[in-house]
Amino acid sequence: MSAVWRASRAAVRRRRPQTLVIGLVVLTSAIALVVALGLLDAASAPFDRTFGRQRGAHAVATFDPAKVTDARLAEAVGAAAGTETAGPFPQAVLNVPPGRPAPVDGVYTPVPGPITVVGRADPGGPVDRVDLWEGRWAGAPGEIVLMRPPGQHHGIRETLGNRLLLPGAPPLTIVGFASSISQSAGAWVTPGQVAALHPTATQLLLRFPRAGTEEEIGRALTAVTAGLPPGALLGSHSYLTVKQDMTGAAGAYVPFLLGFGVLGLVVSVLIVANVVSGAVVSGFRHIGVLKALGFTPGQVVLVYLVMVAVPGTAGSVLGTALGHLAAQPLLKQVFMGFNSGYFKPVLSPWVDLTTLLGLPVVVLLAALVPALRAHRLSAARAISAGAAPAAGRGLAVQRLLGGSRLPRAVSLGLGLPFARPGRTAMTLASLTLGVTAVTLATGLTSSVTAIMDASRDNVRTVVYLGDPQAPGAVAPKLTDRQIEERLRALPGAAHVTAAAPVRLHMAGDTQGLWGWFLRGDSAHLHRTITAGRRAAGPDEVVVPTPFLRKRGIGVGSRITLELDGRQRTVTVVGETMTGNADAVEAPWETLTALTSEQTADRYTNQYWVQLAEGADVETYNAAAKAAEPALEPSASGGPNAVTVSIVGSTTVLTLLLSAVAALGVLNTVALNTRERRRDLGMLKSIGMTPRQVLLMTITSMAAVGALGGLIGIPLGIAAHRLIVPAMTDAVGFGLPAGMLNVWHAPALALLALAGVALAVLGAALPARSAARLTIAEVLHNE
Repeated sequence: MSAVWRASRAAVRRRRPQTLVIGLVVLTSAIALVVALGLLDAASAPFDRTFGRQRGAHAVATFDPAKVTDARLAEAVGAAAGTETAGPFPQAVLNVPPGRPAPVDGVYTPVPGPITVVGRADPGGPVDRVDLWEGRWAGAPGEIVLMRPPGQHHGIRETLGNRLLLPGAPPLTIVGFASSISQSAGAWVTPGQVAALHPTATQLLLRFPRAGTEEEIGRALTAVTAGLPPGALLGSHSYLTVKQDMTGAAGAYVPFLLGFGVLGLVVSVLIVANVVSGAVVSGFRHIGVLKALGFTPGQVVLVYLVMVAVPGTAGSVLGTALGHLAAQPLLKQVFMGFNSGYFKPVLSPWVDLTTLLGLPVVVLLAALVPALRAHRLSAARAISAGAAPAAGRGLAVQRLLGGSRLPRAVSLGLGLPFARPGRTAMTLASLTLGVTAVTLATGLTSSVTAIMDASRDNVRTVVYLGDPQAPGAVAPKLTDRQIEERLRALPGAAHVTAAAPVRLHMAGDTQGLWGWFLRGDSAHLHRTITAGRRAAGPDEVVVPTPFLRKRGIGVGSRITLELDGRQRTVTVVGETMTGNADAVEAPWETLTALTSEQTADRYTNQYWVQLAEGADVETYNAAAKAAEPALEPSASGGPNAVTVSIVGSTTVLTLLLSAVAALGVLNTVALNTRERRRDLGMLKSIGMTPRQVLLMTITSMAAVGALGGLIGIPLGIAAHRLIVPAMTDAVGFGLPAGMLNVWHAPALALLALAGVALAVLGAALPARSAARLTIAEVLHNE
């Protein structure tokens, strides 16, 4: 082994360009794989661990107490073999009206909208063990525990000891903050306290023996409720919808990161195999010398494997470290928001370990096949063999091209790839995958940008009305209607839509939802409707695709909304492309049907402004602030964090893969130049200039790059049509066909040149070295 190690070190020093190429391609693949595998793990593992630790409910079901008693519910659950349960718990829904007063002496009113309050004696039990992360559980009347993700209560207004004002209830003292991974309630009080709040439903938390899919959960829930009176079950939600809400953002990143990771891995395998194959071919005499000195065939193979393992291991170690660092900010971005408090996504050790140990193994396997060629060579044959291609290989193509009118340097260059067809094929494959990556990145950027633009509705600025409970808040001088008219009258305004986000309760739902009620010029919003139509009356709503998927309904379904004790059954008439899984959009008349006209105006807290062509956002915002000091204008329409993150990640990975593909070309040209030193000396001796040598060398790879571009473009388009729908499906978005049709003739023409550009970029350095080669140097080497 000592002799093998010395021979391998000498090979590494002698082939520094190839060593550098192997190290860089493995490093790039390691970065992409760590980030992709880390996000894939973070998209499920932390939630699953937290869900298992809290014994989360597979289904949270609410029942009508007027139709089924607690005893009958307990009997129904007992009849379902293997089903665990917590409850029944009485459940009340309290609505907080708008116009909250400023807090006085530790008493304040929460955000307007419904709050689901459940009466529960303790946070433990066999199902949905609530995580009480601050304070204590409510143990007496007049106490309440608020549902908040760990560490995310609302500052000084929500602190232990403060009193909470809820309609229809006495002031309740906050004694704790807790989180339920099942999202089973917005607050908890004692059963005696909730009885005084006049509960309207009964909550049952269920955990089934088999609950891996929505179908299994549906069958298990049907088995529990089969013998209950019709209409007893008001509604339910499964843990899979909660998981989707919490981890869906990560799911959008995983498909394209895995795609780039696989591309990088395949390119690495091709380049490593190409490097080792070239090293074997160009080192025939070296192999013969080693065998003549007493190296066994196995030791010769080991020399080449160790030669590859050194840069491969170094690239894996450095790439894993860099990938670990790169994944941290991406994880924070993906899980940023209200969900992040339930668990802190971190890279699992298996991600780093798999990359660190797996990539060197892949590199060795890629090198093994060409290295075995050295195993079969005898010492005499290896020493007598030349490094140049076998006689006659590619000569027919060169003779054919020689008869054309092409310049001699170009015709010779076009014939060079045929001298080493195997090496050329591997170089072509790496260039093809490089073009595939560029094509995929271009389409991905266009689709993501189009999706985000569609979600903004051409709104250039959003004017907010400040929170009256915020420190230093300014009371508005104008009424809601006056503010809308004043904003519409300002120079530059084209359309103004008043928006009232209202917390609603939907019958059978414990989580609640947001209702967006629009007034004014809402018809001019460029909503992307993927199914159905816009809402046109007070009994109609449009909802985003995630809303439908979460509740298992579709366009045409009817849902019951509740606010201020009033109920309104509405029809889902349209499905929008983007939006929140817990949001509906409806005309202003729907809100006035749920509450009074005067109260409806008090819910309005923002105005969406579409500016005229050429109008300046900052000038308009300044005029809006001057017209009403209580307003807080904010420019809209710029790139959001998700777009920047996806486009930025795609760009970086594409540049890395393009660099890897160019390095593969560099290795191929360097090997070809080394093998053809004698031919180059002869060509120069008969009058070929350095510029012609440069042109010949670059032409040889430019032709391969052009072919790689023609093959890579359809592969990139196919990958785009697989990855983009997978990304949008992960977050529950509906995707119109137009969002995939982002390819146009000028863009495709430029992409066709991407392979040529990569090939020329990789061939430039060794081509210059070949051009500078002197006749005397070649004869001296001979």
